[in-house]
Amino acid sequence: MPNRNKNVDPDQVRAAVDAVVAEMEVIESFGKLIDHIEGMSELEVNRFGVCVVTADGDVIEGGEASHPFPIQSISKVFALTMALEAHGDDVWKRVGREPSGDPFNSIIDLERKKGIPRNPFINAGALVIADMLLDREKPQHEDVAAFLADHIGANDFDVDPDVFDKEAKGGYTNRALANLAKSFDNLHHEVDDVMKLYVRQCAIALTCRQLALAGRYLMLSPSGRKKKISLQEAHRVRRINALMLTCGQYDGAGDFAYRVGLPAKSGVGGGILAVVPHVASIAVWSPGLDDNGNSLLGTIALERLSERLGWSVFGSVPQVGA
Repeated sequence: MPNRNKNVDPDQVRAAVDAVVAEMEVIESFGKLIDHIEGMSELEVNRFGVCVVTADGDVIEGGEASHPFPIQSISKVFALTMALEAHGDDVWKRVGREPSGDPFNSIIDLERKKGIPRNPFINAGALVIADMLLDREKPQHEDVAAFLADHIGANDFDVDPDVFDKEAKGGYTNRALANLAKSFDNLHHEVDDVMKLYVRQCAIALTCRQLALAGRYLMLSPSGRKKKISLQEAHRVRRINALMLTCGQYDGAGDFAYRVGLPAKSGVGGGILAVVPHVASIAVWSPGLDDNGNSLLGTIALERLSERLGWSVFGSVPQVGA
């Protein structure tokens, strides 16, 4: 586990980021593009960006860190945070906390569990979380976009209209999941209202820099306007990080934990948000996906960055000759 009192050397992080960016340029396997997200099928699969924001406030970027991409399922982390802020542990009466073992959009397990999704990071779980957000009274943040603007410190990003329109008009599997959850009385609002909120959060387009800034609160360190973190917030973030580690990479969470060793959440837009508790928030982006729907280059980059800097929740390994 990283030492919360250890200062991070920005020069060391810069050297590691530069080395990883150079290595990503020569890797020959990039993964495959997803075709159901507007504009994704035209991208070059070898594009790559990374940004590291440290607890000390240093921002280190590499590659195409300023290229915006739809965050897709990464938005589920922020939606879950908002739901827990509003409803506390009542969230877990309607959503589980276990890895699914099935594809992220599987409908079979939802039927087996009588409308209770396995976890908040599969699509069924995210739809129930969206339903909970519609239940809030006088919320601090209107929606995930407002939450992100507050945590990034600026509202200089957009909801991708093409992505929103295509997924709002389609999304038939998600509608089926929502209807099935509603048939078990685990969706309290109209399916169209839940879908609109869910699709909108998935269509938010951020750069690696913006995503890393948005994830600072997951470091369990004060950031942005906050001078300190309450005990309640700390417990909440620890639990969110635990779920990111066990459920955040679709059906590849175990392999990701083995290789990278950090809490993280991916999205089929090619982004991954990873957290080094008390040390750093990391965002990577590359649109080529592996068989589980995770960014192939992004996962490799995080694995190598973790190795170079000794960043793992399972303990650091001294480098040879150190």
